Amino acid sequence: MESAQENLTIGAFAKAAGVNVETIRFYQLKGLLPRPERPYGGIRRYGRTDVARVKFVKSAQRLGFSLDEVGRLLKLEDGAHCSEAAELAAHRLAEVRARLTDLQRMEAALAKLVGECKAHSGDVSCPLIAALHCC
Repeated sequence: MESAQENLTIGAFAKAAGVNVETIRFYQLKGLLPRPERPYGGIRRYGRTDVARVKFVKSAQRLGFSLDEVGRLLKLEDGAHCSEAAELAAHRLAEVRARLTDLQRMEAALAKLVGECKAHSGDVSCPLIAALHCC
């Protein structure tokens, strides 16, 4: 007899994985999740390995991996390709660090402009608006 976790409808599967049904279908379209056969006159059924796969995809996305990169990681998930997975992660880390540098530059520029706005008085144009017009 099949356990309840091996006989999930797409709705129950989506709920167990913490996503919506459209996400399941999208992952299938992208090749990240296999589409089970539909028995004649029946509905497709999913299991706990499918739930684990969706959770893997969501975890990787939270770390900033694109769906293409997640697909590559899924192909490496047997654990024998750690150096290839590490290479993907190192590339992602470099991109995160670059974004952090950009965000720090933006934060400094905005903090300066906000400070100028607070110190601004009179009928002259707003320093923030003027700075945005200049470039």
